[in-house]
Amino acid sequence: MENQDIGQDYIVVKALENGVTIIGLTRGRETKFHHTEKLDKGEVMIFQFTAHTSAIKLRGRADIVHKYGTMTSGDEQPARKKT
Repeated sequence: MENQDIGQDYIVVKALENGVTIIGLTRGRETKFHHTEKLDKGEVMIFQFTAHTSAIKLRGRADIVHKYGTMTSGDEQPARKKT
């Protein structure tokens, strides 16, 4: 790890269901997958963009906390039927 990476912005991901997939993508001329993680419901992982990681892709429902606020990934709750 390069010293310039230490203390940079972090992203926190909390899985809201089992099997949330997180994929790290490389930086450079070609974007490639370089790391994959699976989280189960309630598990939390903290990420940092580095000289080698330019993007993170998530599959599944998860809360994502970053310096700009929070968001939830995955399918929204289904609409309720009016009765």
